[in-house]
Amino acid sequence: MLQKKTVDQLQVKGKHVLVRCDFNVPLKDGVITDENRITAALPTIQKLMQDGGKVILCSHMGKPKGEPKPELSLAPVAKRLGELLGKEVVFAKDDEVVGPNAKAAVAKMQDGDVVLLENTRYRKEETKNEDNFSQELASLADIFVNDAFGTSHRAHCSTVGVTKFVKESAVGYLMQKEIEFLGNAVENPTRPFVAILGGSKVSDKINVINRLLEKVDTLIIGGGMAYTFSVAMGGHVGNSLLEADKVEYAKEMMKKAKEKGVNFLLPVDTVIAQEFKNDAPSKTVPSGEIPDGWMGLDIGEESRKLFADAIQDAKTVVWNGPMGVFEFENFAAGTKAIAEAMANIDATTIIGGGDSAAAVNQMGYGDKMTHISTGGGASLEFLEGKELPGVAAVDDL
Repeated sequence: MLQKKTVDQLQVKGKHVLVRCDFNVPLKDGVITDENRITAALPTIQKLMQDGGKVILCSHMGKPKGEPKPELSLAPVAKRLGELLGKEVVFAKDDEVVGPNAKAAVAKMQDGDVVLLENTRYRKEETKNEDNFSQELASLADIFVNDAFGTSHRAHCSTVGVTKFVKESAVGYLMQKEIEFLGNAVENPTRPFVAILGGSKVSDKINVINRLLEKVDTLIIGGGMAYTFSVAMGGHVGNSLLEADKVEYAKEMMKKAKEKGVNFLLPVDTVIAQEFKNDAPSKTVPSGEIPDGWMGLDIGEESRKLFADAIQDAKTVVWNGPMGVFEFENFAAGTKAIAEAMANIDATTIIGGGDSAAAVNQMGYGDKMTHISTGGGASLEFLEGKELPGVAAVDDL
């Protein structure tokens, strides 16, 4: 189990603390349309304020590719954050991020004050993890706290480089929770342990499937990935998503599951249509019997029952990736069935970020889950057992 220094172990009174948050929120006409990532950062920020730290926040937003793009400024975040904290958050508007405004704002700080820097990706050095920008960020602070799990699989200046130039570093509450839940779930699960993998591509989840087969009691595969497995079993998938170059791999994984005694579940029926749109006429056929000109867009009713039954007895469930095209209301039933089954059991239920997190929240089951990861790509790499640079760089306990 990873043991990292946390914000509870820091003495921050009177010190400048640079906190890397994940404020990469969706904006429409300058208005934040989903503020989950902002509210998720509040506990760490509030803790540091209460302990008398001078809190300097930084984050990226979107992909400005190393140049200032006004539409990707963090100004709206500073305003909303101020409202949520009930205290002004000073926005340091510098295109170079660490510029005269930032330096002046930081120099004026009293204990418990909060300053937000401009989008770290306005600097091209950020994504290349170059020392000069890391040093500039570190020059503002005594202590660094990483609370941005969603970007911890990237070695950037504001997630990794800065740790080389500060005296002390720790993880925030959000990061701590991710490490505990995602790490523990796989390394030390309460059994039966069920993992559910969906989404469109096998290639995105190759290493995850391989590793989970070493750990789980049951592995459920749905979504677009299932069609590659269907072909591996000699089935016909019509115009469904298929990665022909991964069919051999799918065969290997099914063989491995058998050898390991893992219950390996694939859809037994499929909801199909001739067009990729919500109102396309649809019907249900047995998996592996999809006629030419038709494509699978969701798991069928029998599969929903089969999967829900497997989830019923679980004590730990990890889910990453939808069962069908859940953004189309008419093809969301499979994804909904999984969310519902997970919401109704007494177990540790973990949603691995990305589309599954969006689906669970949309369907109103978010508060029924033990943990919803804030990082799609990061949570997948973590489940694979990869070391995440942003986690590794922080001081160990």
